[in-house]
Order: sequence, then C-alpha cells, then structure tokens
Amino acid sequence: MYYFASLMIGILVAVMIAVNGGLTTLYGMYSATVIIHIVGLILIGGIILARREKPFAKRLPWYLYIGGVLGVATTASVNFAFGKISLSAILALGLLGQSIAGALVDQFGWFGMKKHPFRAYQIPGILLVAGGIGWMMGGGFALWPVLAVFLSGVLLVISRSYNARLADETSVYISTFFNYVCGLATAVPVFLLFGRNEAIWAGLVLLPNWWIYLGGAIGVVTVWLSNIVVVKIPQLYITLLMFVGQVFTGVMIDALLDGAFSTANIIGGVLVALGLALNLLFERRASRRLTAERNAEAE
Repeated sequence: MYYFASLMIGILVAVMIAVNGGLTTLYGMYSATVIIHIVGLILIGGIILARREKPFAKRLPWYLYIGGVLGVATTASVNFAFGKISLSAILALGLLGQSIAGALVDQFGWFGMKKHPFRAYQIPGILLVAGGIGWMMGGGFALWPVLAVFLSGVLLVISRSYNARLADETSVYISTFFNYVCGLATAVPVFLLFGRNEAIWAGLVLLPNWWIYLGGAIGVVTVWLSNIVVVKIPQLYITLLMFVGQVFTGVMIDALLDGAFSTANIIGGVLVALGLALNLLFERRASRRLTAERNAEAE
C-alpha cells in the first residue's frame, strides 16, 4: 500500500506541475506561489476545523516546522533553472538530488528518520537508475541551473523528513497545515520583494478556468500522503516511485495538451522503473530468507 501511495504522489505531482504552470503563466511565478499556498491553507485549515484538531496546542522545536519553508525554496530553485536547461535535465537532476539525499538519510538515519542500510544486492538496480538519469540528461548544461535543480531534490528530501517528524509528534493533518502556514509566511515576503512587476498588482482577476487554482489543493494531498509513507518505506524507494509516476504521467499530459512526446523521458523512466523493480524483488527475497532463518531458529 505504501509503495502504491508513493507512486500516486508522483502522478499527483505531475498533474500539479501542469496546473501550477498554467497559474504561473497567467499571474507570474511569485504571485502564483502565494495563491497556491493560500488555496492549500484554506483546504487543510477547513479539514483541521472539521476534525477539531488543535494545531497550536503543542509547542515543538522550531526546526520541525521548516518543511514548508524548504518547499518554497525547492520551487524557486526549479523555476530558476526553467528555460536554462531542458525539462528532461530538470527531471533527471531532481531525481539525482533526491536519490543521493534519500540514500544518505536511509543509511545514517539523518533528520531523525529510520535507518535503512545499503545492501550489496541494491547495486544492479542503482546502476539501472543511474543509466536512466544519464539518458535523460542529454547534452550540455549550465553550471548554476544544474546546481539549483540538484539542490531542489536535496531540499525536497529534507522537507519531507521534517514534515514526517512533525506528523509523528502531532498528526498528518497538523503537519500538512503547518507546511502551508510556513510556506505562505515565506512566499509572501518573497513576492513583495521580487514580484513587484507582476500583473496581479493591477488587480486580482479570477478566471473561469477554475482548474488552474487547484494546485494548492493537490499539493495538500501530496504532502499528506508523504507524511504517511516517509516513515514506512526507505526514502530512496519513495523518490524512485514518485519519479516513475511523475515521468509517465508527465509524458501523457504533454501528449494530450501539446502533442509532444519525449522519447528520452520514456527510456529514462523505463530504466528507473526496471532498477526500482529489481531492487524491490531482491529486497523481498532477502526478507523472505531472513524470515525463514528466524523461523528455523525458533524451531
């Protein structure tokens, strides 16, 4: 169930990117970021009220609340690179950053996460994943956009980890609520500093294309699901499953909306999916072997 939920997060992220892209085109990057967080906060705030949860009843260390702040930084990093390197490179570099950060978190239990030590049987699958990343990278790239997207992947893993820890101390709903509270508190001053030339200053005009305002609501679902799965399965597997869902859904969206079809993304996605499947197969076999040995010892 948790593996399927991780795959669903990737599918939802691909849809969210398309929706948020339409919002950004109409209002501008900084304005859209604020609108997305307002919509998300309204939704999760309503859920909190309906459940009669008390998000401010418990005082916890400040760093557990930085997931939303890091989420804004992640979005800004990707937006900085957009147009400077290819979309395939953005996907691949984001995956690379998440994979490395996720593997380190799994190995050492950083940010209070459960340890999932590296095993030798993971090597063939990881090589396939690396091949998929390399295939999607394509040609040359500029240094700073590459570093920005790689950093966005690392920040996403850290944000996911702290959101999960906050959920463990409170609830998945309260953690999602604070993700949007802190994200909005960060997005507003950034908008005031850098979004002075955006069209929204002339007046907010709501458009009949209501679906472009749903990015924040979809984001609530993805954060909520992430808070559940991140403490159940290794970060590396979450990253790869999300990526598989995101890539193939993104390819279908591009084909439906623009008639575009990325062969590089398909091949890269297939290699990553094969590497993930191989690792999961070996892990299941190792788990069965360990269970059999324990049963034999008990007898």
